[in-house]
Amino acid sequence: MRLLPLLLIALSTTLHAANWPQWRGPSGTGVSAEQGVPVEWSEDSLAWSVNLRGLGVSSPVVWGDKVFVTYQIGAGKLRPGSHPSLVQGGDPLAAGETPLGGTRAESNETGVIFALAAFNVSSGDLVWETTMAHQGEFAAVHQKSNMANPSPTTDGELIYAWFASGQLMAVDMDGAIVWTRNLGSDLGAFDIGWGHSSSPAIYNDKLVLICYQVGFSTLLALDKKTGKDIWRQDREAGVISYSTPLFVDAPQGKEMIVNSGFGVEAFNPDTGEQLWHYEEPSRFPIPAPVHRDGIIYLNRGYRSSPYMALRVGGRGNVSESHVAWRSPTGGPYISSLVEYDGLLYFANGQGIVSCVDAATGERVWQERLGGVYSASPVAADGKIYLSSETGEMLVLKAGRTAEVLARNKLRGHTLASPAISDGKIFIRFDTRLVAAVN
Repeated sequence: MRLLPLLLIALSTTLHAANWPQWRGPSGTGVSAEQGVPVEWSEDSLAWSVNLRGLGVSSPVVWGDKVFVTYQIGAGKLRPGSHPSLVQGGDPLAAGETPLGGTRAESNETGVIFALAAFNVSSGDLVWETTMAHQGEFAAVHQKSNMANPSPTTDGELIYAWFASGQLMAVDMDGAIVWTRNLGSDLGAFDIGWGHSSSPAIYNDKLVLICYQVGFSTLLALDKKTGKDIWRQDREAGVISYSTPLFVDAPQGKEMIVNSGFGVEAFNPDTGEQLWHYEEPSRFPIPAPVHRDGIIYLNRGYRSSPYMALRVGGRGNVSESHVAWRSPTGGPYISSLVEYDGLLYFANGQGIVSCVDAATGERVWQERLGGVYSASPVAADGKIYLSSETGEMLVLKAGRTAEVLARNKLRGHTLASPAISDGKIFIRFDTRLVAAVN
């Protein structure tokens, strides 16, 4: 009988401290199974806060007793001219939409360093920092972007940090570099509109990378232990994507879903073979898909984006055959959707939060709750978490009525999606990383 309490304790600990190993969590959908997730916090109640040596947009990921984050030390190159903003019909600066780091830094392309850092989950102490120097030409990016756009990912043995130059490093849990690749040199210049931002994704023994750039378009699978090519799927030049792939179960086997400028595409992750596609051009295919019970939910990106539900398992052109429902407008420009208990939640750059029935696409509720949302929402423990660029995180009660449980305002500007693990919410600001607790 003594084994039962020990088993229950072990099970409770396992459920409580689930890893968050990639952008958007364990399944890539932004949903955590943890209980007792924080609801209210402030600067005075944080578990810890640490300053970062550089800037970035990437989200933190968590494995065991470490939280990992990437950043860029030194300024890169900004695109000339005006930069699109999410806030329309008003002053973006007044609304809290500011450049990365608060100001447009002068270009200083020499001496730029990329970093992957590990911090202790409980204390925030720096465990190690691993760096690599920028190589090659600098692509010009948006003022809310730099080379540390992609989020790292880990399988518990290696951490994979990819930067918008195409440079990639695999690092062990002690911070030692195991292998590196410079895909900007191997494939061609990484130069896509406002800056490459697709994160790496792990599938079995493979590390899958969307390298859809202006000059070339390649889907690539590497051996995650060695960095060597396993398969490569070249697309016609000009097919772009800022998004991250999602692996889903389908009746005929696994599918890898990609949001691209061509449309929505599904590939066999073992071979790279294209399985099906939904044709619908998009200028800025930024959001990533989510999945539940054989249905893909996705907003395509750009202003007042269409959003839709597609059935998996098709072959060829499924533009007519596999659309469960589609709304032609109203989705977010940058952030992805989150599906939780049969409802879809999303927020846009105008501070409008929407809840949609996942089965029908019908709007359940819509409220102007304020904020500027680039980060994608996450969900856990009956709650929806929406992180605004202004440093405020809304906590909503999940359900068919709009109920704000808390407005948690912290110091700083953030573009990154939060991570949930170990009873904490990890929030990455431009220049610091914090752990919030109840």
